[in-house]
Amino acid sequence: MKQRITVGDIRIGQEEKDIILEVLESNRISEDKKVFEFEKEWAKFIGTKYCILVNSGTSALIAGLTALLYDKRFPRVKKGTKVITTPSTYIATSNAIKLVGMEPAYVDVDPLNFLMLPEQIEKLLEESDNPDEYSIILLVHLMGYPCNMDRVNAIAKQYNLLVFEDASEAHGSKYRNKIVGSLSTLASYSFYIAHNIQAGEMGAVVTNDSEITRLIKKIKANGRVCDCPICTRRSGYCKYEDKNPNSDNDPRFLHDMIGYNFKTMEFQAALGLVQIKKINKIIKKRQKNVKLLNEGLEKFNNILQLPAYSEDVSYLAYPIILKYNSTINRKNLRQKLEENGIESRAFFPCIPTQQPAYNYLKNIYNNKLPNAEYLGKNAFYIGCHQYLTDKNIAYIIETFEKIFKETA
Repeated sequence: MKQRITVGDIRIGQEEKDIILEVLESNRISEDKKVFEFEKEWAKFIGTKYCILVNSGTSALIAGLTALLYDKRFPRVKKGTKVITTPSTYIATSNAIKLVGMEPAYVDVDPLNFLMLPEQIEKLLEESDNPDEYSIILLVHLMGYPCNMDRVNAIAKQYNLLVFEDASEAHGSKYRNKIVGSLSTLASYSFYIAHNIQAGEMGAVVTNDSEITRLIKKIKANGRVCDCPICTRRSGYCKYEDKNPNSDNDPRFLHDMIGYNFKTMEFQAALGLVQIKKINKIIKKRQKNVKLLNEGLEKFNNILQLPAYSEDVSYLAYPIILKYNSTINRKNLRQKLEENGIESRAFFPCIPTQQPAYNYLKNIYNNKLPNAEYLGKNAFYIGCHQYLTDKNIAYIIETFEKIFKETA
């Protein structure tokens, strides 16, 4: 019988069922103890002082950028400012920049690991007539690969820029023995169903900065005056209570900022808590699967560029790039894999030149991002998740062998 091998998977065991039942029986399904426990555990795992949970990775990006806008310590961060970012990633990163009123500025990526090239960031700033129009470098640790944080942070320091890590796809990846997400002013995470920690829809911002933390807590609750995790007014008093003895205002419903409803649910945090306990095993199993796939597919290195293996990478998936002299195009290869029960995803289109939503930038960036455009047409990925067995891996390798034999 034909196997079905998915890009991602989730298995709900007894531990997950028990903790969800615990949430239901608590009669508290909106933000409560599980959310705060997850925030504490995730900050501890990443190595930051603070973690603020929100309802998605996209919300984490928006909340983080909005906090920088409101923070008076960063006068260069304002509406219309330019944010240097990558053209090769999920569109949420660029969308968040646009939605808060900033403008993305793209630099090309490394054709082998998909990451922003620091020399391209440097070139952009050196050649700019007004480098002060840039205020943030928003990098992405894509597919689990860590960016060159030493180079990026050095460039940011030279030009007085903030660094924001989008670590949505890099749960536990390391750079020089430090976990990514702890190497800049702030970082965002996604716990989408296909990621290494899976909660369905949930995101987080991590930081060592208490003021950014305070602002995000307010922003995620529609900008309310009260930034208490659970407002103490439930028990009769809040530190933000109006001191006027004649006032009957409730600080939970007073707002001194314009924000969003980005609060999350206890269910997602509960599922995430179960998985945090397993994260090192999850990372190791994914690394093992990548290593086995590399060993089995190495014979096709004249056709396929395989992912670099490193024990510092927490792999989101198994990315493959078709080389220039490939005997098969991506669409046909992916179709043949699907016919054999192996699911795949096309790599992210180059945002300013291949994403319809950003067509207004196409003429500006045409022929300026050759690596990102090549990846957008010729890269794809398959699963390497922790639920794949050695038998599944062997089947994937056999299927590639069969396809290339048929198309030789």
